[in-house]
Amino acid sequence: MRGYTERTKMLRQVSVSTQPSVSLERALLETEFYNKYYGTVETPVLRAMNFKYYMENRRLYIGEGELIVGEKSEGPQVVPTFPELCAHTVEDMTVMNDREYINFKVKEEDKEIQAEKILPYWQGKSTRDKILSSMTQEWKDCYAAGMFTEFMEQRAPGHTVADDKFYNKGFLEFKKEIEEEIEKLDFLNDHDAYDKKAQLQAMAISCDAVIVYGKRYAAYARELAEKETNTERKEELLWIASNCDVVPAHKPETYAQAIQMYWFVHIGVTTEVNTWDAFSPGKFDQYLYPFYKREVEEGTLDYDKARELMECLWIKFNNQPAPPKVGITLKESGTYTDFANLNTGGINPYTGEDGVNDVSYIILDAMDEMRLLQPSSNVQISEKTPEEFLRRAIEISRKGWGQPAFYNTEELIQELLNSGKTLEDARFGGSSGCVETGCHGREAYVLTGYLNVPKIFELTMNNGFDNYTNKQISIKTGNPEDFTSYEQLRDAFYKQLQHIIDVKITGNNVIEKIFAEHMPTPFMSVLTTGCKESGRDYNAGGSKYNTRYIQVVGIGTITDCLASVKYNVYEQKRFTMKDLLSALESDFAGYEMIHNLVLNHTPKYGNDDDYADEIMIDVFVNVRDRIRGRKSVCGATYQIDMLPTTCHVYFGSVMTASANGRLKEKPVTDGISPEKGADRNGPTAVIKSCAKMDHTSTGGTLLNQKFTPSSIAGEEGISNVSALIRAYFQMMGHHIQFNVVDRSTLIDAQKNPDEYKDLIVRVAGYSDHFNNLEKALQDEIIDRTEQSF
Repeated sequence: MRGYTERTKMLRQVSVSTQPSVSLERALLETEFYNKYYGTVETPVLRAMNFKYYMENRRLYIGEGELIVGEKSEGPQVVPTFPELCAHTVEDMTVMNDREYINFKVKEEDKEIQAEKILPYWQGKSTRDKILSSMTQEWKDCYAAGMFTEFMEQRAPGHTVADDKFYNKGFLEFKKEIEEEIEKLDFLNDHDAYDKKAQLQAMAISCDAVIVYGKRYAAYARELAEKETNTERKEELLWIASNCDVVPAHKPETYAQAIQMYWFVHIGVTTEVNTWDAFSPGKFDQYLYPFYKREVEEGTLDYDKARELMECLWIKFNNQPAPPKVGITLKESGTYTDFANLNTGGINPYTGEDGVNDVSYIILDAMDEMRLLQPSSNVQISEKTPEEFLRRAIEISRKGWGQPAFYNTEELIQELLNSGKTLEDARFGGSSGCVETGCHGREAYVLTGYLNVPKIFELTMNNGFDNYTNKQISIKTGNPEDFTSYEQLRDAFYKQLQHIIDVKITGNNVIEKIFAEHMPTPFMSVLTTGCKESGRDYNAGGSKYNTRYIQVVGIGTITDCLASVKYNVYEQKRFTMKDLLSALESDFAGYEMIHNLVLNHTPKYGNDDDYADEIMIDVFVNVRDRIRGRKSVCGATYQIDMLPTTCHVYFGSVMTASANGRLKEKPVTDGISPEKGADRNGPTAVIKSCAKMDHTSTGGTLLNQKFTPSSIAGEEGISNVSALIRAYFQMMGHHIQFNVVDRSTLIDAQKNPDEYKDLIVRVAGYSDHFNNLEKALQDEIIDRTEQSF
């Protein structure tokens, strides 16, 4: 039983032992509302009224011993559904209930309700239905072939992070400012004034919605207090009520109220609409510290109480599994994790000085003690960060459950400066989700889906024909057997790359318009600078900054494939292109010599080998420059990320064998990590290879490294890891994270899962229980190179 106090031990046990399940409460209330009001008001107002109706009528939950209140649905591990985004079929619900991994229990009576009350209204009207009916056959063919994925196919734009707005103002004040903007509208000269008024009215209504939610919790806590016979718990319930009297209507006055304010906002964002990756607190230690410092000085708060409240919030995060996904969307993100991500440490956004404070250490202590999958905690490491803080974070990381991850503050800021942010705003930047960079509270940075770069090369090797779907899905760029030079093959690959990117962005443009017109998010817009001022919704480009990301997958695999063909076919002439194509078609069966040469005797990325690394840079630049800077239909600018979630497993599953020796259906590389087993010159060579790409021209890069516990044991082990992180960050690397576990342990856990129920590993930008992972992903983690110093 983990927990700093008996209270948090009990609450944590409830969180980790409760089976995730589906609730139809939100879907029923929304269907009821839409049946009554659809078509009577403008769309933004309709969405805000729907949000308010849910907050007014949803069931409330205060668990035994809770001090921070609010759940996404009726209780811990219960998730609502969002039929306006994805009206799951009864068959979908059966799959959710029955599947071995990432399952959600669905009551039989709820399947009947879905069939009889929810689907008859929403089928054909959800954004998923609109998206799939609007896509071209070419897009559908590429999607089915695993050339790319689509984030908004079952969810909504997300990855937004809080700044400090609502610690300085309550929602009554936000509402007043919005009403002042309405008064300033000029209907004579501004032809958009009517649309702006509807948007601003919707934002004002959404303020009312969250205020109502807080008031209802205050009343509910008092109702429970009247019935409570335990004097101590009665006082706690009245204390909860007094906090909810203040927030979210007014700005918080105490450390506890600041935490409660954040949590009400988090629940508001994630129930207004099902965002792709949850809302995140951003620089939480920076925002809480003034409250903590003042109360400690006044004698009304101490470390013990502050630590307990932080652990209560940790448990709240873990109570919220990501809403159910099915099909390809599940394959690209096969986890319960909803990717709320804290940015601890770094710099003070106002002064630029070291930002580590007492609350930073409380967060590390809570993270260490709780050892929960959520929130997905990270630390920002600046040149100004004290060594003590870095060493404490490493000490936690080497315990072997994958948290915290480490981010480079200076590189994060430079990324944002390079993309046009002011220095003042860039200092409010950090990561959310896995490693994605954005300007907290000021930017809509929307992920649109993953791009399968290694499979684009596979298309090149097959003249645009896809063996997985048995279709010609792309342009014809020539038979590789006819190419007489590496340059011809390279040019054909980049033509295929350009074509697939264009197909992806063409679809993105339609999807962005669907969300802008049909699925505004007025509550999210209240929280994001620029939306009130512009009178435009978050999903319609209203934020101060707007970015659209495509996530690039498999840079290690594609680099080694191109290096293999260049080195073996065109330079060393060890075998012909015809021989290679035959070997790939047969999954190297009967071509063992070729397999040995490409796998073990060819230059590989991740070894500080310029032969391979220069190819990596060439691919990186060409992918980046075909995406970066393009404009979306609502005025956002395109950028790339380099991360996979679980998509590297899915992408590999739809591919034949690769020229680097990777076998059919095996995963491609994750993030910017080298191919499994290819990085043979140690971790320093890995970071030197990875640092050769320009991380600051991306929106985030993910680097996984794996160590055995013995290799980083003791104070020397911490010093070595600290030096590795500092060196990589001096070379302007973006992010690094660690699995610290023996291969033998993982193999035994795979064979004897009941003996390893608590084993947690780092997957990509998140950690997960090893037992929650499908075998292909377990194997991929087992096969990662074990590094040592």
